[in-house]
Amino acid sequence: QVQLVESGGGLVQAGGSLRLSCAASGRTFSNYVMGWFRQAPGKEREFVATCGRNGGVTYYADSVKGRFTVSRDNAKNTVYLQMNSLQPQDTAVYYCAAAEGVILRTTSGQYDYWGQGTQVTVSS
Repeated sequence: QVQLVESGGGLVQAGGSLRLSCAASGRTFSNYVMGWFRQAPGKEREFVATCGRNGGVTYYADSVKGRFTVSRDNAKNTVYLQMNSLQPQDTAVYYCAAAEGVILRTTSGQYDYWGQGTQVTVSS
């Protein structure tokens, strides 16, 4: 089992920045590909970003490319999502997820473990 706990969400004005953190515990963190997803009210959960096991490979949804950066610190068992130039359409609950293996994944069904989520609200 892997336990994931997100933090860092909050209320920010459009154009602002937030950094989300996701702390993992349980099994060897570096064995897992990590992902970030988000879910806005009334919408399906959508892929945001994913990060390979050593952090060297990343992939982003087109909607956040150039604004968001995913990174990880395996010594701290933590994955981060730096979000810049936030817009109201970024408002959602953000979830981190873990998938055992080496291949980056972009669909929620490919992830094995999930955090509880952290709310991000961007005001206009």
